Amino acid sequence: MSRLMLVPVLAMLLAAQPAAVAQEAERVVIEDGHVDLGPRFVEGKWTVQLRDDTGDSPQWRALSDVVLHVPDTAKTTVPDDQAYSFLGDRGSGVWVLPQVEQSGVVWPGWNTQDPEVAKTVDREVTWRLHGVRGPGRFALFLTGNFGAPQQIFTSTDSAPQETGVEVGTHVHGNWVFGAPGTYLLDIEMSTRAKDRRELTDRQALRIHVGNTDPRTAFDVAAAQPEQQTAQPLAQSAGFPWQWIGLGGLALVVVALVVVVRRRRGER
Repeated sequence: MSRLMLVPVLAMLLAAQPAAVAQEAERVVIEDGHVDLGPRFVEGKWTVQLRDDTGDSPQWRALSDVVLHVPDTAKTTVPDDQAYSFLGDRGSGVWVLPQVEQSGVVWPGWNTQDPEVAKTVDREVTWRLHGVRGPGRFALFLTGNFGAPQQIFTSTDSAPQETGVEVGTHVHGNWVFGAPGTYLLDIEMSTRAKDRRELTDRQALRIHVGNTDPRTAFDVAAAQPEQQTAQPLAQSAGFPWQWIGLGGLALVVVALVVVVRRRRGER
């Protein structure tokens, strides 16, 4: 069982990458190779997707169609170092997708290198974590040049949490999970365009930890807190046809009463 890596690594990778194309909808489990989370424009709409570099050619995938699988081979223990106490008790078991690429486990990062994003965004994208649903702790951190951890997100702190990602960057970190099972990370990426438009997208990233069937993660529904429920037509804020109908019925009743009274008067 490997120990958690405590070596300095390069956080930002600025090497050019081959252009990726959008992938037609299909559900996939990714458990080995390089992927990146990032914003792009899909049919003109700012959208957070996953760039999948594990195949013959890069593909952009919708987050709803992807589960990242963390097998038990990624299990290690929390270092005997107070600097890592945010991961849990010393010596306790954790599952780690490391900052440095390792064979046999998925290597997730995040990037803002999409050409249209670079052309549209002035400087920076804000990445927020609104919450985590899962059986254990979650943490994302960078290993700095001197081995000290730099926390980005942790489920033990209050949400939302946020970090800035400059346009044109590509970063990898250590993704740590405290127990086996399915995790849903409620994430948002937002920015202000050069033309002052506010651009934002909020979605769930699914990760399944452990050697049980990772496809069960697709059955865990993602919360949609900002989605409004459509109201019934009768309660809509449109033209008040129901009141006109009631008013017309009242006029008919009044007219009948007047006619009856006139006939009685003539008699």
